[in-house]
Amino acid sequence: MDTSPTDHRIRNVVVLGGGTAGWMTASYVAKAFQGTVNVTVLEAPAVPRIGVGEATVPNLHKAFFAFLGIEEDEWMRECNASYKMAVKFVNWRTEGEGQAASRTHNGRPDHFYHTFGILPNHEQLPLSHHWFADKAAGRTDEQFDYACYREPAAMDAKLAPRDRDGNRWTNYAWHFDAQLVADFLCRFSVKSLGVTHVQDRFTEAVRDERGFVTALKTETGRVLEGDLFVDCSGFRGLLINQALREPFLDMSDYLLCDSAVAAAVPHDDEAGGIEPYTSAIAMKSGWTWKIPMLGRFGSGYVFSSRFTDRDTASEDFCRLWGLDPDTTALNQISFRVGRNRRTWVKNVVAVGLASCFLEPLESTGIYFIYAAIFQLVKHFPDKRFDPVLAKRFNAEIETMFDDSRDFIQAHFKFAPRNDTPFWRENKNLVLDAGMQEKVDMYRAGMPVNLPVADESTYYGNFEAEFRNYWTNGSFYCIFSGLDLVPDHVYPTQALRAGDGAREVFAGIAEERDRLLATLPTAYESLRELHGK
Repeated sequence: MDTSPTDHRIRNVVVLGGGTAGWMTASYVAKAFQGTVNVTVLEAPAVPRIGVGEATVPNLHKAFFAFLGIEEDEWMRECNASYKMAVKFVNWRTEGEGQAASRTHNGRPDHFYHTFGILPNHEQLPLSHHWFADKAAGRTDEQFDYACYREPAAMDAKLAPRDRDGNRWTNYAWHFDAQLVADFLCRFSVKSLGVTHVQDRFTEAVRDERGFVTALKTETGRVLEGDLFVDCSGFRGLLINQALREPFLDMSDYLLCDSAVAAAVPHDDEAGGIEPYTSAIAMKSGWTWKIPMLGRFGSGYVFSSRFTDRDTASEDFCRLWGLDPDTTALNQISFRVGRNRRTWVKNVVAVGLASCFLEPLESTGIYFIYAAIFQLVKHFPDKRFDPVLAKRFNAEIETMFDDSRDFIQAHFKFAPRNDTPFWRENKNLVLDAGMQEKVDMYRAGMPVNLPVADESTYYGNFEAEFRNYWTNGSFYCIFSGLDLVPDHVYPTQALRAGDGAREVFAGIAEERDRLLATLPTAYESLRELHGK
């Protein structure tokens, strides 16, 4: 036991890299230890560019911005933010190209929603089970999301998740320009939290005899000393992968996509309205995101280079939106799929792309950042760097990433599309044992997740949600949306007397009609919010 009077407290944290990951990390750590820990961000000067949109998940404000003491409307205005009530999956069941209106599935447009609304429960079972019992008995042919949630009809009508008084009536996340978020947090961190901003280029990590990083050298000769270093240098992993040689675990045997082509697309909001959801549109060799914001939407075709080349992907992407590939500014992106073996090594912690990456099908990018910094603050070390803290932190990140990876793989695995080599190959990939167990439970009619009582117990407990983000209705939305249904009704449910959940379904339909008659459009709500 160490009884010496030596002060072991961490005093100086140096963040390598700015961007969204760097400034989210700097602001959160500075706020958590305000007055006791000095935070410095080393950021290479960069040429600003128009962002192609970033989508998030619903606990962003409670878990991050509220912690900083920043009101939702304030940061939304600063970051050109819009609403996101769901991910809308388009054409994942039928072959061909184009947007949703062009094809139908079982007589309906080929789309389904992974909504952020809370899946109701009845008789201690998720409403999904009562929907399937009705479907199996021929009592309903309504699609799962429209039967069990009040949100889909409102999203079809492009209505806002806030009422005319500005009050939220459902859970929602946000779309925004990530560069604007980074710029806003930079200003806030420097002015309000005392973060030091150094604009210079990193050249070398100075290490001691233990292999710990002690300082960062820069192109102009600066030496930035620190006790703890956070690597936010993106895919290069300048500290975690290059300086400390921590291996990156490639996971392309789970997910095939490794490239993207992206652009910002102008949009007439007044004529077309603003969609309050992210779209994920299935393509021949991957899928395209659509992230609506005021005046434009960000979009990108995420594809596998094993099944198409970059020129063909660019042509397919431009054709989808009616763009001229010769005149449209396209961002060409290559990415690594996987995570570091360890995210925290010695006195270096990786956050953001330097730590891990999954294609943004379920908008995990920003979530991975603030989940990691939440865990960093929870496991914050002193200069002795007790290995138990790093071990527990690494276990949390590994679980978060692997669970998310498996959930995303299931989208491709069970998609009925089978018309191209890309979609056929996804059927051959093997699911992780944990995900396969969930699929087996689902097929047996068992609840995959426990039902939640209300919004506060789900999105109000960040620690619980971090441990299993894909909770509540997520599995049911995706599996049923992809035409994967249980093999039979849950046995204990079949033994119960009563009329099932008829009153619950009727209440959802009644509430849906009331919302359609009273809500403002997302366009109207955002214009008022942004003062346009």
